[in-house]
Amino acid sequence: MKISVWDGGLTDSYMRQVSQLGADGIDFGNGTAFPGVTEQGYPDLDKVVRIKKRIHSWGLEINRVTLPDITEKFMQNQPGGERELENSCEAVRIFAQAGIPIVRQRFAGDTFDLSEKYLSVHRGGYTSRGERPNRSISPSTVPTYEELDQWWDRFVKVYNALVPIAEETGVLLALHPSDIPHPNTPFGGLGFHRVIDAFPSANVGYLYCCGTRAEAGGSSIVLDEINNYGRKGKIFTVHMRNVRGSLATAEGFEEVLLDDGDMNIAKIFIELKKVGFDGFINPDHIPNLEGGVGLAYSVGYLKAILASLAI
Repeated sequence: MKISVWDGGLTDSYMRQVSQLGADGIDFGNGTAFPGVTEQGYPDLDKVVRIKKRIHSWGLEINRVTLPDITEKFMQNQPGGERELENSCEAVRIFAQAGIPIVRQRFAGDTFDLSEKYLSVHRGGYTSRGERPNRSISPSTVPTYEELDQWWDRFVKVYNALVPIAEETGVLLALHPSDIPHPNTPFGGLGFHRVIDAFPSANVGYLYCCGTRAEAGGSSIVLDEINNYGRKGKIFTVHMRNVRGSLATAEGFEEVLLDDGDMNIAKIFIELKKVGFDGFINPDHIPNLEGGVGLAYSVGYLKAILASLAI
């Protein structure tokens, strides 16, 4: 297993730090991260290759990128929305030509705005994201089953277009679970598995986010799902953040440092090893620590577990 981190703007200072910390790869989480997307709707191949070479010059590789966003315009079948799908299809081809192994497609509406965000405070005063019920939200905010079926049909249309291109080019399509995983979210517990049922392709799988799935109900869900998806070869890359609480146990949760939450991260690594996962793990959301050392702490913590388990 290897460690990846966010692109961080790819400044020399950031790349030097990441290289010094011993990370192995870079992930791009923004659909507009690459030149060309804002201007023409999809990345410019020459500039993607240039960025890849720059990352390689620091002894790192690109693990995963994000395709141009599929917004409400497409998901609600509005005029001009089909262009977004065309752009994503072209982006897959371009990233494939550049030798990028994994892509993620974001979808508007894959989670519901039912929570209230707050800044949670933990040991020594470090801070991080917290989510709790928003009591002022109207029940009408939750889509009806009919609306969810319509949303799923639009998702299927996107994957019907993307999957053949991924199979042709060898790119892996990695889907992230709905965050926050409120009941009936399209990529929550049931909907997440529905994706590989609908698209039983070797190129379709998951960006498995341990923190997001723990938000649904704790570490037992994470361990069970790693066993389920991992033995099927469907975990392409992993996000590793820890949380306290869950929607099921506390109606909310707080993100915390890797050693400070409900999950035993070493047990997660052991389960990943059992199912043969050998990809990248990203510490994902980094809590705010004094002196800005959160990234160093997170990378070091993950590397220490890998070393201790001889993975």
